[in-house]
Amino acid sequence: MSGSDSAPFLSQADDTDDGPVPGTPGLPGSTGNSKSEDPEVPDREGLQRITGLSPGHSALIVAVLCYINLLNYMDRFTVAGVLPDIEQFFDIGDSSSGLIQTVFISSYMVLAPVFGYLGDRYNRKYLMCGGIAFWSLVTLGSSFIPREWSGLHCRLQSERCGRGLALGSAGESGHSLGKVTPGLGVVAVLLLFLVVREPPRGAVERHSDSPPLNPTSWWADLRALARNPSFILSSLGFTAVAFVTGSLALWAPAFLLRSRVVLGETPPCLPGDSCSSSDSLIFGLITCLTGVLGVGLGVEISRRLRRSNPRADPLVCAAGLLGSAPFLFLALACARGSIVATYIFIFIGETLLSMNWAIVADILLYVVIPTRRSTAEAFQIVLSHLLGDAGSPYLIGLISDRLRRSWPPSFLSEFRALQFSLMLCAFIGALGGAAFLGTAVFIEGDRRRAQLHVQGLLREAGPTDDRIVVPQRGRSTRVPVSSVLI
Repeated sequence: MSGSDSAPFLSQADDTDDGPVPGTPGLPGSTGNSKSEDPEVPDREGLQRITGLSPGHSALIVAVLCYINLLNYMDRFTVAGVLPDIEQFFDIGDSSSGLIQTVFISSYMVLAPVFGYLGDRYNRKYLMCGGIAFWSLVTLGSSFIPREWSGLHCRLQSERCGRGLALGSAGESGHSLGKVTPGLGVVAVLLLFLVVREPPRGAVERHSDSPPLNPTSWWADLRALARNPSFILSSLGFTAVAFVTGSLALWAPAFLLRSRVVLGETPPCLPGDSCSSSDSLIFGLITCLTGVLGVGLGVEISRRLRRSNPRADPLVCAAGLLGSAPFLFLALACARGSIVATYIFIFIGETLLSMNWAIVADILLYVVIPTRRSTAEAFQIVLSHLLGDAGSPYLIGLISDRLRRSWPPSFLSEFRALQFSLMLCAFIGALGGAAFLGTAVFIEGDRRRAQLHVQGLLREAGPTDDRIVVPQRGRSTRVPVSSVLI
């Protein structure tokens, strides 16, 4: 592949799209030796020779990266565990509560495109070390903020100052936790330095005699990703996953608490009382268990089906989303009758929902060439946060508040409003399943095209705004418009 997106491009007659390099082996019309349809996959010894990593070292690197991702999610869903107390102390509605999580998650997506650009061009290991170190310092510094500083907001909200200070006093454990998580971040940085090695980009996919891949311009990367239907549709499907998981992560504990109040199993949370309950812990344990179970189940099913169906990955993702939708709907519908049935349906629904996580990441890896993967991942993060777990908490809360205004004030009204608004997740999940079904239509062609690019068997056309195709010595050639006019 050419290192510049504006290099001249020679094509076969009457062919103005991307095409293989003439004379490449294994392609129709070539003069070289034929090859099998799929590219050669190195064996274990070949992979170790290419990457310089033993199987044990590779497994250790995966464990370190999983540990780092765990820290990310520990930080991300802190608000959900204390949401009822936040609503109670500040006397805010569901829309304002959802906006807290929306603003919090939005910070994750702001710098994603920047680090996507850097990740495709610079050492990814050092970028991760710098990001985790900065996060650890900020978290540690915030834990030492004096409680008296919390009085600054009294200038704007004097009537809620007492409640704010009370909430700050109740959050002393949060200050202690703020001193623990930076230590975990330091451990992550040390593990990155000592264990993780920066692998060569695309070394596993391309053959040893293939030319190295050079990064193209950022706009060329964006144009290529926009023309990749498998990437676009799978990202939309993953956005639906993020929408549902983000909504449940924030609102499920509060919804379960309201359900217990309506069922008479828990007294209502009155002003001055603590709104803590066991539902946050139970739901958190269910989420962790279903995450591990669902990811493993999705990977194993996809691996087995892939032997007979090359479209297995998006089909498994579609089945997971479409299958989770009715169970999540039943979980919400049964909450007024049985909290046990609600937990059972949540368990099944979240297990099916979690089947997508690893497969979506795998799809991105094989439909996008290595020099664009960080950019693709960054924009998938932006899309999934912007339309998914960043916007969904506020949207659910907003719908809930609008419904409550049309009903008489009561604990039942609070429960029903949140119940009906959360049912939107089932319909969003069904739309995400449809997006994955669309991915299955294009997945084979996009995967093969990426493989040919990596192996140097397919050249990418540059911008065609100022180029036209003209006949020249029995074949078509793209030349600048200015040269024809002259």
